[in-house]
Amino acid sequence: MSAQLKPNSAIPINCSPEEWQARVELACCYRAVEHMGWHKDSIYNHISMRVPGPAVHFLLNPFGLMYQEVTASNLLKVDLNAEKVMPSPYPVFAPGFVVHASVHRLREDVKCVIHTHSIPGMAVSAQEQGLLPLTLASMGLSGRVAYYDCEGVTDDPAECEHIAAALGTKNALILRNHGLLACGSTVGQAFALMRKLEASCEVQVVAQAGGAKLRIPPPEVVAKIAGQASVSIAKPQLMGADKNKPARDLQWEAMQRLMERLDPGFAQ
Repeated sequence: MSAQLKPNSAIPINCSPEEWQARVELACCYRAVEHMGWHKDSIYNHISMRVPGPAVHFLLNPFGLMYQEVTASNLLKVDLNAEKVMPSPYPVFAPGFVVHASVHRLREDVKCVIHTHSIPGMAVSAQEQGLLPLTLASMGLSGRVAYYDCEGVTDDPAECEHIAAALGTKNALILRNHGLLACGSTVGQAFALMRKLEASCEVQVVAQAGGAKLRIPPPEVVAKIAGQASVSIAKPQLMGADKNKPARDLQWEAMQRLMERLDPGFAQ
């Protein structure tokens, strides 16, 4: 990422350089989610990230702070039972972590989970047909979004198994009558997927509000675009001399640079 530690930089808390770097990146993601408008003026919801290393520990926001107050040093470090493994004056909002723990417990490939309660996301989660293939973005998600039927407030650890089972091997989940979830093997992957999911939901709600009959492309077109999207996600298509370069998460690198300009306090 762009906010790399400089040689001999002092880490303000007791953790490894690898964990500190993860903290900086996750704190940046909190600010980016706030900047995108997916989370407004609330202390609820989480973005979680597995701590690098052999221990099964996770980072998430301190309960009581808004996303713009989250920093690398005040992130909570917890285990799968939402118990703090590093001292902190801030509490853990256990019901919120149930959703995240359900994924982390059964999906070792997942390093980051983003959960949102945006207005467009909640609106689509309340629609019987779910996400419609109305744009290139939503068609690219065709077949890649799982659904989970609401069972109540997510404060029951037993519900973890149901959420994880609904997600399966997919990385995007619409929790019906609740909100959205996206995960990935990196923060950048989870953020990019949530960005596409949020945008698709917003377009759907706006298009429906327009009152005109919606045009859904033929199934074969949707399937073709979904296949093309999966290829471009694996490795962005570059041209000329650049086409053989190693894949980089250019979108997430750009978002980090933007946050460093607009809201650099996350790296503290």
